[in-house]
Amino acid sequence: MIVEMRTYTIQPGTTPEYFRVYESMGMEAQKEILGHMVGYYATEIGELNQVVHMWAYDDLNSRVERRAKLMKDERWQRMLPELRKFIVAQKTQILIPAPFAKIPKID
Repeated sequence: MIVEMRTYTIQPGTTPEYFRVYESMGMEAQKEILGHMVGYYATEIGELNQVVHMWAYDDLNSRVERRAKLMKDERWQRMLPELRKFIVAQKTQILIPAPFAKIPKID
């Protein structure tokens, strides 16, 4: 299993609007296609104006296949230009759980 962690730095003060656009236009498609959302967060202390979300996959191949399918989804494509307005920078990391980490099995 792997976890993809994406961190978006967004325009200051736009977190509520970012979440509104994502929830109303993209969340359904992303959850349906990517599958296992580990979490979706906004930073409160430290480096501010960041949105962090994490998705679990069986392996890198599963991630590549699911993300390719998401990019073809009409709902997702309609949302992207609206969400990109807020984004200043993006960082993506692939995390591998420690042997003792208890992460629920992906359905």
